[in-house]
Amino acid sequence: MKPLRMALTKGRLEKDTVALLERIGCDCQAVHNKGRRLILPVGDSLELVLAKAADVITYVEHGVCDLGVVGKDTIMENGSSFYEVLDLGFGRCRFALAAPAGADFWSGYSARTIATKYPNVARSYFESKGMDVRIIKIEGSVELAPLLGLSDAIVDIVETGTTLKENGLAVISEICPISARLIVNTASLKLRKREIEALVEQMERETAGKREAGGNA
Repeated sequence: MKPLRMALTKGRLEKDTVALLERIGCDCQAVHNKGRRLILPVGDSLELVLAKAADVITYVEHGVCDLGVVGKDTIMENGSSFYEVLDLGFGRCRFALAAPAGADFWSGYSARTIATKYPNVARSYFESKGMDVRIIKIEGSVELAPLLGLSDAIVDIVETGTTLKENGLAVISEICPISARLIVNTASLKLRKREIEALVEQMERETAGKREAGGNA
């Protein structure tokens, strides 16, 4: 039987996922010495595909990859035609609403303008607040938008808040926490249920053990 195929988000999530796979006994030498290869064997039962975050979801939704590791932020922005089966516990940060420090964002009746890389997340958040906002999508440094007077505030991922502070911005509302998630193609979970559940169980056990050890440290 062909190996399960898992798509990994390149960068930090890739490194953390590979470390997790090694802790459950997977041989990831091909990943450490990948060169220009894009599909990497991990033993006989698993192979990894390295991709951009949004592409991980595309590959899993279309069934060319059975599983994927991607941030919750990408899931929230790009849809969910798959099973989200496990919070992997790493890649932690948060979605937040931020505005120029000292600004009274909530007062007044005029519609606010929000700059963000995540228009769907921003739209959903303000709809839940019953607020009418104008959303502008920004591809680069979203912190620049309020500095240029393009927007009243931004919705973005915040880890430490240092970049916001250095640009005169402050968090005015936490939207939701984010971390890396393991997702599974819906058809794959039916057709290869036993293999996938065995792998997920191993990853879940190791993730829970590491989290417990960290909590007891």
